Amino acid sequence: MSEIYLQAGAHIGLKSRTKDMKKFIFRIRQDGLSIIDVSKIDERVKVAAKFLARFNKIMAVSRKPNGHKAVKMFAEIVSGKAIIGRFLPGTLTNPNFEEYYEPDVVIVTDPIADKQAVKEAVKMHIPVVALCSTSNTLRNIDLAIPCNNKGRKSIATIYYMLAKEVLKARGEIKSDEEFKYSVEDFEMKIKS
Repeated sequence: MSEIYLQAGAHIGLKSRTKDMKKFIFRIRQDGLSIIDVSKIDERVKVAAKFLARFNKIMAVSRKPNGHKAVKMFAEIVSGKAIIGRFLPGTLTNPNFEEYYEPDVVIVTDPIADKQAVKEAVKMHIPVVALCSTSNTLRNIDLAIPCNNKGRKSIATIYYMLAKEVLKARGEIKSDEEFKYSVEDFEMKIKS
């Protein structure tokens, strides 16, 4: 299973590291890049999927373009709601706002880029799951998935694995073979 994460570069962290993310780092390369422990990525994806499977109203968020397609696919597959691009203030906190939504749980692609979603989820006591690179802190994050949250292949792979594992945890599919999607379905295409 770890092969899928390695091929996607999900294990490649950054040169900057926080003490919160230290426990997920396998080693530091010669060039200073952090390498995330692949077994911890897989373990946390499975834990997060079991956690997310307990909720009906999952909101997936990505301000970064690299995560837009992955978030949309994930939300579609798990019957959730996707918010891509700018997260409008009041989405979770203002019932009079046209885009207001009350999710049971929020998953963000990057706690830094998606800070407005995290801030509002915390204010409304909604649990937050986050894809976290080595430079992220875990402040206000209930469950972190350590991974490269910058690369489109990595983001696509994490959301692909999460969607598959959520459906398995819910009993909607029994095996990996029943999951009719591929990582490419989650990946943003580069315009040439």
